[in-house]
Parts: sequence; C-alpha cells; structure tokens
Amino acid sequence: MKSTVFPLLAAMSLLAPAALPLRAQDAPKPAAAAAANLLPDDAEAAWKEVEKALTPPSPPKEWNEKAPSQEEITKFRTDMGKAAGVSADKAREFYTRFPKHEKAGTAKDYERRMLTAAVNLGVKDREAALKAAGGPPEPENRGPQDELQKKLQEAAQSAMQKQSEGLPAVFAEFEKGVRALQKDHPDRPEIFAALLEIAEGLPAEKALAIAKEIEAAKTEPAMKQQAAGIRKKLERVGKPVAMAFTSTDGRKIDLLEMKGKVVLVDFWATWCGPCVKEIPNVKAAYAKLHDKGFEIVGISFDEDKDALTKFVKNKEMPWAQYFDGEGWGNKYGKEFGIQSIPAMWLIDKQGNLRDLNAREDLVGKVEKLLAEK
Repeated sequence: MKSTVFPLLAAMSLLAPAALPLRAQDAPKPAAAAAANLLPDDAEAAWKEVEKALTPPSPPKEWNEKAPSQEEITKFRTDMGKAAGVSADKAREFYTRFPKHEKAGTAKDYERRMLTAAVNLGVKDREAALKAAGGPPEPENRGPQDELQKKLQEAAQSAMQKQSEGLPAVFAEFEKGVRALQKDHPDRPEIFAALLEIAEGLPAEKALAIAKEIEAAKTEPAMKQQAAGIRKKLERVGKPVAMAFTSTDGRKIDLLEMKGKVVLVDFWATWCGPCVKEIPNVKAAYAKLHDKGFEIVGISFDEDKDALTKFVKNKEMPWAQYFDGEGWGNKYGKEFGIQSIPAMWLIDKQGNLRDLNAREDLVGKVEKLLAEK
C-alpha cells in the first residue's frame, strides 16, 4: 500500500513559538469569520466552538500522492495563518461575551497564542491585534524562531523522501532530524510537538518511550496532556478492548463477544480525506479475508448521521458503524485517546489489541493474526 505521512507538513507548517495545543490533524477547515457573532449564545456551546477552532486545517489531499512545492507550502501556511486568526477572533468573543466564565482566562491565552501563530505564519494584518492582546506568550529566550521552523520543515520534507519504504521508515528518518535539532533546542515546544507526531507513527515500544519522555520534560501542559493520551493508548496494547454499541443499521456490536475473529477498528470520518482514500484498501481486505474470520468496526467522527449513512451506502461499506454525532467529542475517540484520523487498530482472535497502525500492510497483518492459534 502506498502511504504518505499526511500530518507532517501540516504540523511543521503550523509550528510557531506559541506552541499551539495541537489537536487532531485531519480536521475540516474552520469556517471563515462572519461580521456577526461567531459563537452561539449558550456559553458551554460557545466554548466547544472555541476549542474546535483550535484544530488546524488539513493539507490538500493531493499531497498524499505528490510532495508539495515550496509555493504550495507557502500558500498553505498563509491559509493556516488566516484560520488561526479566526480562532483568535472566537477566543476573544468568548471572553468578551462571557467574562465570568471559568474558561475566560484560558480564552485570553488562546487568543494570544493563535494571533502569534497567525503573525508567524505571515498574516501581517494581525500584528496590531497581537500587540493589543499583550503580545506573544513568554518567549523564554528561545532565540531566532524562523530558523528552527525552517529546519523542522526541511527535516519533514527529507523524511517524506522515504515514503516508498513505508511509514516506519519515514517516521524514523524524521526522528533523526528532530533529535539532531533537539541538541541545540532542548526545551523548545516545537521539538516536542514534532516528537508527538513521530510517536503516532513509530512502533509501540519506541512511541511509548517518546510519550514518557515528553511527560517528564519541562514543556507546556498541552504537550504533556497529549503525550499522556498517547501513553495511555499504547499501554492498551496486549489487552482487551471493551466496546459495545448499536450500529447505525441496528446491529448489536460487542468486541468482547467477537473472540475467534480478527477485528479492525477503524476510527474515521467522511470529511477526512486520508480516511476516504483508505476505503478501497479496507474494502479489498474485507473482501479477501472476511470469510476467513476478518471483521471491521467503524467508529465515525461525523456529526451528520444522514450524511454518514448515505456515504456508507454509496461506498458499499458493509461493516457496522458507531455514530454519536459528537465529532471530535466522540465517546470512543475520547476514551481511547484518538488524536488524529484515520487510526486503524487490529484486535486478535483472543480479543486483545495488537496493532495501533494497521494502515501499513493491512492484508498482511490480518493474515498473520488469522494464522495464529
């Protein structure tokens, strides 16, 4: 299967001294700002909108097949800068309209961080707003910002040259580049953000070591929280996965009752370009191995049930789908620490989680697990 490290350039393009709280990488773009209020009248619903707006835009799906040019990367950085500006607008509106809310202080911090990101990504007309908001967060004597960002982007692009060798080779190469930069910039949050990306793509043992490293490091709470999520997810390997629900088509699903079968748990969404691109590979594996004991369970991060149902029907995806309409607040996404999609897990015939990165060589991995006694 031909694969590309989809989040790498997105993460590297986003990295700024503000050290944004990186969320799922393959999310839809934030909506453009409107002249009227950007947030709903209910404070809790408004806060959800603020947090949702922190998600960076996805790179074009064409980048899955062809490495982008420098001109394309520059344009994408500009788009990300504009999206960061919209996020800042939402954060400012929140603390202005709900000044006594417990999240008002956090919203002010988000505004500064997102404005800093926008300015660093080239949106010059946000400089005055950043100054009015109090300027960038604590610089902590980090030195020239652009140089490290440039070198991180170069490391990401160099790693992508290994994509023909598979995802593990790409992430291993990227880690080499990041580790070299870490020697001169040991405490920069951009380094830890890159390592978090790497941890998502390395084998479990190496990824767990990175997650623990970041949890113990002197870095920002958002980084530590994300690392803790990765660690908890990795510590599930080799253990049963409890997941029971009624699918969109009425089927009763309970993973603990599916022993004897190899199960792919596919965390995905119809709006996620890389997820959609994987569907032919997943369908091919299902067609080849279903009769031998291979099952699939989809965990949808969609918010529109009708759109999901129509999509599944049109794509002829016969396996069960979980849907709760919460998007990134998805019950199982939160429970199992899913921070980017697609995420594909394999459960063996004993009901234990065996693989967190099933996209690479899916058929081969399933056949190996089916052959186990």
